[in-house]
Amino acid sequence: MTWKQVFTSSIGKKLVMGLTGLFLISFLIVHVGLNACIWVPDHGETFNKGANFMGTMILVRIIEVGLFLGILLHVYQGYLLTAQNNSRRSQNYTAGYGNKGSSWYSRSMGLLGTLILLFLIMHIYHFWTPSRLGGMWGIHELGEADYNNGAVHIHNLYGEMIQVFQNPVVVILYVLGCLSLAYHLAHGFHSAFRTMGLHNRRYAKMIRNFGYGFSIVVCLAFAMMPVSIYFGWVK
Repeated sequence: MTWKQVFTSSIGKKLVMGLTGLFLISFLIVHVGLNACIWVPDHGETFNKGANFMGTMILVRIIEVGLFLGILLHVYQGYLLTAQNNSRRSQNYTAGYGNKGSSWYSRSMGLLGTLILLFLIMHIYHFWTPSRLGGMWGIHELGEADYNNGAVHIHNLYGEMIQVFQNPVVVILYVLGCLSLAYHLAHGFHSAFRTMGLHNRRYAKMIRNFGYGFSIVVCLAFAMMPVSIYFGWVK
């Protein structure tokens, strides 16, 4: 398969979708692990230190560039595949099989992907933009790592989360975004492995069930973060 076929053929597009999807899944694991630190009862100190490390380490910043490129490529190829699949449906079948043929969310990956993209834009606006481009208030951390006897200035992302999630509309939108992500992952997880060729009768059910569990646990954790802050369970 040539490089041109990777980005133009149906198999190539699915391969790109699978690879970028698995890369984004690995990011979700790191992201949910870091964000779960808001539940550590130390008023956000652990979370802020972890976020500061991720935001200042050069290797992480390089990977961050790859992350954005991966997201853009995943979105682009996703829309191409959706348009390609829709164009092949030149005529409707007389009998509709509904969920007997495939789950509704596997047939709605384009719609779910669009909702996730809108959610991602909102998330970047609330947290990444003020953190990376300025506008986020900070705190001064004094500790053993401060060898110059001065204050180490770090962004107070914990305080930003507390402030953002006081708005019930924002909380609802975040929960809906997490719900869309859960359904997207429910199909995308095992679909990515199948595209990579890691799919056979022996492991298919195990991979599928693990994907379901992963989508539920990760997205439920993400959804509970704004809910916990809004209801005052995290202060």
